[in-house]
Amino acid sequence: MVKHIILWQLKDELTDDEKISVKQGIKEGLEGLSGNIPGLKEIKVYTDGLSSSNADVMLYSAFDNEEALKGYAVHPLHVAVADGKVRPYTKTRLCLDFED
Repeated sequence: MVKHIILWQLKDELTDDEKISVKQGIKEGLEGLSGNIPGLKEIKVYTDGLSSSNADVMLYSAFDNEEALKGYAVHPLHVAVADGKVRPYTKTRLCLDFED
């Protein structure tokens, strides 16, 4: 099983209300991919970090294998969410992919 973990920081210029809306959009968009992409076994977005956090959103996802992860990266449904709900609103992205 391959795990795919992403941490994002939202853009500073977003208001608090905009950040709430953006986080919800990211969560709904990415979690909505469940059952729609081959090899994607689990997907969960976390948006309510503790005050000690320095990231705004975390994606946890699990795939059958590395090929499934590569397919997810270019799948049109994923690309639409990334381009429409994530990239326009985030300033930093960190990724860790690993086998478990």
